[in-house]
Amino acid sequence: MSQPVPDGKLLILIPAFNEEGAIAGVVRSVKEVMPGVPVLVVDDCSRDATVTLARGAGAQVLTLPHHLGLGGCVQAGYKLAFELGYDYVIRVDGDGQHDARDIPRVFETLRTSGCEMVIGSRYLENNGSGTSAVRTVGIRFFRIVLRPILGKTVRDPTSGFVGVNRNALGVFGRSFPLEYPEIEALVVLQRRRFRFTEVPCHMRPRRTGRSSITPMKSIYYIVHVLLGVFVNVLKYERRIPKQSRRA
Repeated sequence: MSQPVPDGKLLILIPAFNEEGAIAGVVRSVKEVMPGVPVLVVDDCSRDATVTLARGAGAQVLTLPHHLGLGGCVQAGYKLAFELGYDYVIRVDGDGQHDARDIPRVFETLRTSGCEMVIGSRYLENNGSGTSAVRTVGIRFFRIVLRPILGKTVRDPTSGFVGVNRNALGVFGRSFPLEYPEIEALVVLQRRRFRFTEVPCHMRPRRTGRSSITPMKSIYYIVHVLLGVFVNVLKYERRIPKQSRRA
């Protein structure tokens, strides 16, 4: 169900890399649910027809001059949205797994809760049904790791279905994790005393292509993200005086 959105307030951001099989359907579904809301596809040097199909479906397209990876792709969109004056950005992946009908719920929570980030979680209602066993194990592992750092449990810390407000845009436009960014981004927000929350969403099986996180890459993913998390923790701990941390 769609809802009216003030002009210039909300941007839908879709990072994409070689998603010609799904991108047109993703753009059309977003525009059907959120008519009049601009849709920006950030193309990370795709080698297929992603750009042509995204434009044909009605999206604006930002084409990157070099392949930056997911984090760089998302940061480019955040930076542009901040410079254009948007107050809210909701990221939807270009592979068709996120249900556009959940966007109004994310936006309403983002607009009314005062949180800097709202995460669309597949574990609040459906308990992650349809999620691969490898990803489920990784999500449970990072729940345990993040709980003492964040001060609360995040049920779906790897979700790419995320809404942020202008405060978070200002931070992420300047600095954003470049690879597997979702978990590190949570730590960055928490160390700045920003707030985040989760809302239930539905996750569909990937329609085309394949996930960048394969079983062979899972160990690298875990080690890489753990290092990024602890580097961010140490970096921000050094910036905050001891008296402030005690307070």
